[in-house]
Amino acid sequence: MDGQNRKDIYPGLEVGIILKKDQRSGNITYGVVKDLLTSSAFHSRGIKVRLEDGQVGRVAEIVED
Repeated sequence: MDGQNRKDIYPGLEVGIILKKDQRSGNITYGVVKDLLTSSAFHSRGIKVRLEDGQVGRVAEIVED
């Protein structure tokens, strides 16, 4: 899953996000979702989330168990 659909993302889910400062390089930061910040059902660049450690970015991938 790629993180573009809000219905696929929920608090407690482990995801990989791209921070604003990493958009050019594409570095992925991993963590656990605390809050969903995008209100629309779909976003082409990924749903924006806040991780439990406070970092904010768009979901690039959902980590599967």
